[in-house]
Amino acid sequence: MTSAVIANLLKLIGTPRDGALLRFSIGNEYLKGGDAEKARLQLSEAVARDPAYSAAWKLLGKACAQCGQPQAALEALRQGIAVAEAKGDKQAAKEMTVFARRIQKQLEPGGAG
Repeated sequence: MTSAVIANLLKLIGTPRDGALLRFSIGNEYLKGGDAEKARLQLSEAVARDPAYSAAWKLLGKACAQCGQPQAALEALRQGIAVAEAKGDKQAAKEMTVFARRIQKQLEPGGAG
């Protein structure tokens, strides 16, 4: 079921307010609602519209991981880390680095997951 928040945000797609922030917000709401695939699609659109949006890269990594796409998650997180470091956003870079390490360990032979 689509929440009222998502329904209201979806109405803004295709309007002048349609941008990275809108797509990030929709993706975030889908992720909170447990629909990682729809979240992934919206967050992919957010980073396509603003490749320097580190928070969107971070959530995209989370959405990809929840969709069972650890390699895509790792790629998104690596992009996000590079963006965050370039902007001097040390906390975001650190959080994504920790998450990326967890995913990397799962991908290694004999890794958990």
